[in-house]
Amino acid sequence: MPELNRVAKRMYNIHPNAMQLTVGEEIDGTFTLESAEFFQTEFQAEGRRDGDDAIYRFATTEDNDAVVVGRQLPGENGWRMVGEVDSVERADA
Repeated sequence: MPELNRVAKRMYNIHPNAMQLTVGEEIDGTFTLESAEFFQTEFQAEGRRDGDDAIYRFATTEDNDAVVVGRQLPGENGWRMVGEVDSVERADA
């Protein structure tokens, strides 16, 4: 069986606690996941970033090499891809 994505596994293990995520060069902040689950090796999660009204969705790519991020702003229909998770750390308490 293929291994789980390292970033997704870290996010799952920190959940439901807050985590510091870096998504590309533009998004860096404290996120809290409202849900996180694996379907065999596929990861899916949904959460919010502190100080941001948008909802974020996270999912592993088909080849399991990355965790991609989509964002839906209030009042929008649908999701816009905003990048890949570059780093994840437990947020300081």
